[in-house]
Amino acid sequence: MVLHPLFYQLLMVARILICLLIHLGLPDKPLPLPQPPLEPHKRRRTRSQEPKPFPGLIHKPLCEACAQGAEVHSQVPGAPPPLIRFARGRRRTVDTHAHFCPDPNCSYHGWLGGGNIRANRHPGGQPWRQLQCVSCNGYFYETHGTI
Repeated sequence: MVLHPLFYQLLMVARILICLLIHLGLPDKPLPLPQPPLEPHKRRRTRSQEPKPFPGLIHKPLCEACAQGAEVHSQVPGAPPPLIRFARGRRRTVDTHAHFCPDPNCSYHGWLGGGNIRANRHPGGQPWRQLQCVSCNGYFYETHGTI
């Protein structure tokens, strides 16, 4: 059976019409889903401007032994430790009267001009000196405690 050429032409026109209907009838991009309206941002809570007490002072010790230990550490020594004077060797040239030992276990902790601080060196070629407490042999930089 031989098909007529008109049949092929009609088949071609039908294909073109189907392509046009698909192109025009179906969108290329899917329709966006409706989104709920955006809620305004909640304002952050502002911090309280009231001063808060130091947390170490409001806690009670766990037992009686801890309470006795807290009383011992809270007492401030009455008199400063004796001044240290070195009679032998070269006199110290670096003024360390404005520094004190930062170690809380040292007897010279917090006392200025006790003679217990000596300048050690500039470690690693840094501009700040390393200081040493003669009493507890602790090391710290001369910028310790500054901002």
